[in-house]
Amino acid sequence: MTTLADRAPALRGPDDPPAEPPRHLRYRRHLHLWSAMRELAGARHIIRTLAERWILVRYKQAVLGIAWVVITPLLYMVAFSLLFQRVAKVDTGGVPYNLFVYVALLPWMLFSSSVGSGTTSLLANIPLLNKVYCPREVFPISFVLAAGVDFAISTAVLGVLFAIYRFPPAATSYWVPVLLAVHLTFTVGVTLILSSLVVYLRDLRQMIPMLLQIGIFATPVAWKYSQLSEAGQVAYAAANPLAPVIDGMRRAVLYGQSPRGAALAVGAAAAAVWLLVGYVIFKRLETGIADVA
Repeated sequence: MTTLADRAPALRGPDDPPAEPPRHLRYRRHLHLWSAMRELAGARHIIRTLAERWILVRYKQAVLGIAWVVITPLLYMVAFSLLFQRVAKVDTGGVPYNLFVYVALLPWMLFSSSVGSGTTSLLANIPLLNKVYCPREVFPISFVLAAGVDFAISTAVLGVLFAIYRFPPAATSYWVPVLLAVHLTFTVGVTLILSSLVVYLRDLRQMIPMLLQIGIFATPVAWKYSQLSEAGQVAYAAANPLAPVIDGMRRAVLYGQSPRGAALAVGAAAAAVWLLVGYVIFKRLETGIADVA
């Protein structure tokens, strides 16, 4: 049955404001990816400003301040050392277990912090969403950038651990920028998807912290990636691109070896798919974010 609301456009006068688009057309947006990426590049100063604001606000009221950036991975390192090294007896191939774990914790904490805080970035900035126009993806991406600053600070502690254990990083550490590129590709993709979905599905805010707690054990942080078969490593890299990244960092920084080529290639391809799909989903849902939030 045709309702009056359906016939409203025909009844409006020439001076009346445009009607809201029908609900069933709200998310059928014709997306131009190249134009969207150019707009995002033009808003890079907004990303930097939001990241700076987030860093200042997060630690302003904390007694220990930015020291929490270092304390958190150190506590995880101690916990894993007590649990896995003494109970599970993980074979690290001669590498001190604390170094073995800390090198893996750094990329995991970068991912966990980015996803955990970036997921609620849109809900936390509702006043700006309703008052200022900018590409909405600047909000979750700024949280990833802020987490990158934490990552850089935490890396300084790794230098201290190298000095304590008299275990210098290997010459193959030049692989780290490549591995971080794969890591950030995957991280941004996941953050974009979840930050847009949580606006519509608020239950995700409760689920994501639990999933991240489980994820640290499903990712080779406390255990060795080489425990999987070669075929299993490749398959797992497709499901979890962080696995070959963490394993690659251990091999490059601690063992003087190159990352596993097949696993890293599959992980990089999977990360690229996550980023592309995440960006498309975010831009599709963007038109309704301000209304729903």
